Amino acid sequence: MLRAALALLAAALLTGGCGEREGPTEPYPSPTPILYEIVSGDGQIEGWLFGTIHALPAGTEWRTAQIDAIVERADSLVVEAIPPGGGEPGPSAFARLAYSDGQAPLTGKVPAALRPRLAEMLADGGLDDSGFERTETWAAAIILAQAVRVGDAANGVDRALIGMFSRGPMIELEGVANQLAIFDRLPEREQRDMLAAVVSDYARRKKEPDRLIRLWLAGDADALESEFDHGMLADPELYEALLAGRNRAWGERLGEMLRSDTRPLIAVGAAHLLGEDGLVRMLEDAGFTLRRIH
Repeated sequence: MLRAALALLAAALLTGGCGEREGPTEPYPSPTPILYEIVSGDGQIEGWLFGTIHALPAGTEWRTAQIDAIVERADSLVVEAIPPGGGEPGPSAFARLAYSDGQAPLTGKVPAALRPRLAEMLADGGLDDSGFERTETWAAAIILAQAVRVGDAANGVDRALIGMFSRGPMIELEGVANQLAIFDRLPEREQRDMLAAVVSDYARRKKEPDRLIRLWLAGDADALESEFDHGMLADPELYEALLAGRNRAWGERLGEMLRSDTRPLIAVGAAHLLGEDGLVRMLEDAGFTLRRIH
């Protein structure tokens, strides 16, 4: 379930989901995911910014010659979180935060108008309402999303980059425990908004289950940013907690790294790069030039 939690965080940030389903009915586009070269005022390359996806179907081709070359050139790899030992994280952190006594029935946590859709989502995911008696609301949203989404975090780009990188240190911006705490700190009202967003957006996602994967592979920044109008990121409080606030916390630290003598490859969920609160805008405001590679 911890893998599911991290994958839903990715899904919330336009980076896919978890829960392996059937492969694509049509071939995926040739990969050109969002990738920037970061240049200082004097024209020197200071690093690279890669918008990743944290979960993909098995066998999805996403690597390009440019990505492979940058992995070889970068002096460090910066990611959101590094699984303990670089492998599958254990369930203890999720279990410690996700379950508690005194939880209301799951159907009572969504508006009445969404209950039929919740029932459909439970059935499609092979789940039962009775299995959520002790599950906190944010964790229930994660488990639901995990059960019905395309892709698997085992095939995520961040995980692959961690396995590929051998030139220097790997640096995490948050870590697994801190990422889970983002959800756990949400007020119950916002947790219920999160659950409602997952359920209400299900019908749209069901029609095009791999839409976000296709947009990510194509590097379509405008279409990805338009996804902010749907699901969790359409809620102002969730947008602040899951995206904008985290970007601000990362921005100063990334600026310091880029001004150092080493050149990092910064690989974070693609949504973190987009929009007025995105890392591209923040780094440009800090005096760097970002040149799109593909």
